[in-house]
Amino acid sequence: MRRLRRTKVVATLGPASGNKEMIARLFEAGADVFRINMSHTPHDRMRELVRTIRSVEETHNRPVGILVDLQGPKLRVGGFVNGPAMLDTGATFTLDTDPTPGDATRVHLPHPEIFAGMKPGHTLLLDDGKIRLVATEASREKIVTRVEVGGKLSDRKGVSLPDTVIPFSALTPKDRSDLEAALDTGVDWIALSFIQRPEDIAEAKKIARGRAAVMAKIEKPQAVHRLEEIIDVTDAIMVARGDLGVEMPLEKVPGIQKQLTRAARKAGKPVVVATQMLESMISSPVPTRAEVSDVATAIFDGADAVMLSAESAAGQFPAEAVATMNRIAEEVENEGTYHTIMKAQHAEPEATGSDAIAAAARQIAETLDLSAVVCWTFSGSTALRVARERPHVPIVALSPNVDTGRRLSVCWGVHCIVTEDARDPGDMVERACRLAFKDGFAKAGRRVIIVAGVPLGTPGATNMLRIAFVGSDVTND
Repeated sequence: MRRLRRTKVVATLGPASGNKEMIARLFEAGADVFRINMSHTPHDRMRELVRTIRSVEETHNRPVGILVDLQGPKLRVGGFVNGPAMLDTGATFTLDTDPTPGDATRVHLPHPEIFAGMKPGHTLLLDDGKIRLVATEASREKIVTRVEVGGKLSDRKGVSLPDTVIPFSALTPKDRSDLEAALDTGVDWIALSFIQRPEDIAEAKKIARGRAAVMAKIEKPQAVHRLEEIIDVTDAIMVARGDLGVEMPLEKVPGIQKQLTRAARKAGKPVVVATQMLESMISSPVPTRAEVSDVATAIFDGADAVMLSAESAAGQFPAEAVATMNRIAEEVENEGTYHTIMKAQHAEPEATGSDAIAAAARQIAETLDLSAVVCWTFSGSTALRVARERPHVPIVALSPNVDTGRRLSVCWGVHCIVTEDARDPGDMVERACRLAFKDGFAKAGRRVIIVAGVPLGTPGATNMLRIAFVGSDVTND
């Protein structure tokens, strides 16, 4: 099933989209990757969803990506003795280690690691940023704050710390258990929540040992400040605008989104833009004009993928939301300015043989008006380097590794076909032409450019370009 767009669509599964019929509908409507949110999914249900997705994948004979999103550390205040407490602006409010139920002057904070990292002047945001506190004193036993923006605070509301680096791992015991279960089930991507530093990604990759690729969710200011180091370590990033918009001023989020997207594109790492993209479609069959513009902006920025959360997981119109995302992407990419913008944002190739070959393939394909760039790739790195170039022509990735095909499902413009490895250069050319024709990327009489590594089957050895003619004999297969 060929998509008529380069930008990929990630759809979150949930109560509205958890059965095989709906998952198949979402795939047919345009979903390339399915996200399973472990904040709401027990292990048995996760395994069931993976089996169902693999069944849909087999039916359609196309690699489908599965992204498991770990919950990450959830920081919350304790309870209150007489129900919700009113915090008045200008008042003093204390968070401490005393488990006694709180009141309008204090509350228990059951996270000793916060006390270790807190300093006077740091901001604390409670209940999704509705209440803002500033620390005036900080010790191992209590944090005394001034209420900058007051409001009603009730039991177990969340705490966000935009200024504080907390000395703990981004992987909680629940995350470790979920990660091992997901890896054993054979998922393709693991998303890490609330990371602060590159060491958080390194820890998860050490556990994964290559069994799944790792995606860093950028949703804390600390991660934004160390973005370059994080991109060096991670396999992909997600612009998680929901929590990012809580911990940073809302007006900064659009600029940060562009910064993150361009940094990931420059590094050749996939970038997913997420949160509230078509939020109104949770309860409406059509989105707002502003939402359509928001999705279009992410696509014009060159994002590899755009993601639906509650729209497909719990909304009333999950298939319609995916179809709408699909149509927006198709229309934007057919807009005359799209390729002009892609070209203007193009980063110079890195000084490696693979990048030089990828850049040459794009230039040759566009200069000679070829039908497609066909990449033979085992690990997926060749296809990623070609996708980094954002060529005007389609990218067809041929791989003997089904795991590679599934991981590339999140990558811009890559249509992956799982096939046995080429036996020799002649077979490599013949099958590249035949499969490009079969999947509708090249007509008989047209030419494609083939990117591969010699000797064949050697990961990371991209060193060859070949222009090939799609002969009329391919129509006989």
